[in-house]
Amino acid sequence: MLSRKVPLAAIGEDRAVLPTFAARGMTEPVPRYELPDRPMDGDVAYLAIHHELALDGNPLLNLATFVTTWMDEHADRLMAESVNKNAIDWDEYPQTVELQDRCVNMLSRLYHAEEHHSTVGTATVGSSEAIHLAGLAMKVRWRNAARDAGRTPGTPNLVMGANVQVVWEKFARYFDVEPRYVPMTEDRFVIGVDEAMARVDENTIGVVGILGSTYTGEYEPIAELDAALDSVCTERGIDVPIHVDAASGGFVAPFLQPELAWDFRLPRVRSINVSGHKYGLVYPGIGWILWREEEDLPEELVFKVDYLGGSHATFGLNFSRGASQIVAQYYNFLRLGREGYREIMAALAETAGWLRRRLADTGHFTVIGGDDLPVVCLRLAGEEPFDVFDLSETLRTRGWVVPAYRMAPDAEHVAVLRIVVREGLSRDMAEELATDVDRAVERLRRGPHASLDGGSPAGSAIGRRAGRARSSRGAKPAPTAGGKTRSPC
Repeated sequence: MLSRKVPLAAIGEDRAVLPTFAARGMTEPVPRYELPDRPMDGDVAYLAIHHELALDGNPLLNLATFVTTWMDEHADRLMAESVNKNAIDWDEYPQTVELQDRCVNMLSRLYHAEEHHSTVGTATVGSSEAIHLAGLAMKVRWRNAARDAGRTPGTPNLVMGANVQVVWEKFARYFDVEPRYVPMTEDRFVIGVDEAMARVDENTIGVVGILGSTYTGEYEPIAELDAALDSVCTERGIDVPIHVDAASGGFVAPFLQPELAWDFRLPRVRSINVSGHKYGLVYPGIGWILWREEEDLPEELVFKVDYLGGSHATFGLNFSRGASQIVAQYYNFLRLGREGYREIMAALAETAGWLRRRLADTGHFTVIGGDDLPVVCLRLAGEEPFDVFDLSETLRTRGWVVPAYRMAPDAEHVAVLRIVVREGLSRDMAEELATDVDRAVERLRRGPHASLDGGSPAGSAIGRRAGRARSSRGAKPAPTAGGKTRSPC
């Protein structure tokens, strides 16, 4: 997110923060956009910031984000103990490097890299960095293959569904790759295989398959993409790899659908990214990127760094980063194991399924998508005197953050609500949410001045505990070039 310098002359009294803690050591206004001249007591500074952050939404009720908002006390302790370590200082913190190596090995085997595969990978700052690294590797591999074939490469292109997360558009724009989007339809909110193959040519660096669309939670047909690209190779002589964006589904599918072939079991899947800070159950931000074979990561992209006390290979867009998320990921792997992850994902899927059925049974909504991820995606079932954006805003008066947005290009006329079920959303809370959705629908049908519970706006215990949450007119995705929109999360 970009921040801008604010002209001080134009903001008047907003130039200072005016706290009410004068009796506790804060006796004068605090500059809002300028560095204070003098220090203040740590307790007072903490109190001012702590109370200001109360204006944020309650993370427990934030059902917009896939990102983890709760970890257990042991993870919190380990992260606090390692928060002062820089993960890039390999020689200084060799055991942290060892923990990353173990995580990469565990993930490579979870994603069915065979023992003869020379799989490589690295931790990243979320899947966004991982996707940029994967895209760069695909682009350089394509360029090298064209050179080796004696062909002058044209403009590189990348084939993907219009439902991709915005980071894919960033990659294409930042690294001069033509994005070839497969549009959505009224009944299809993921990539179409035939439509994708029609966009593949000799300048295609790869095809992206999404294991868990942020719009609907659906898995894309990655095995079908793999088979179709085999046919393209046989019929047209074009050899194109697949990258799987498993940011959301990479910690769900292996435990709930272990027989689903989407990973390195498919020959054309050459790289996979996954977000440890989503269903990997780690606080933000931690991602992982894996390449099937060492040769899938071009050697010219790897840097040898030796001024930290030894020679180490690195591939990343950034350098310094905290070590605590890597430690926390390894803790989860040890603490939970396969069975622990399976139990958690099964519980989330059960809660999502119940919520999906409960809301559909009201007759107010039509369920969009399937049940791949523990995500509930809904559109209004009929004509109403309100839309999903009104409903999203009304739920915020209870503290619930449930985003409303329009679908990807060519399906923009479909507006939906999306509820992400994460660890921390109990069945009891899901029942409270469903009840509040019912009340919100009835309130909106009665008119804008009706209370959410038909009486006092104070409402349920959940609403009272939520505190004040800022209200906005739905979580519509920001427009991009050409007036199109991209994924809201």
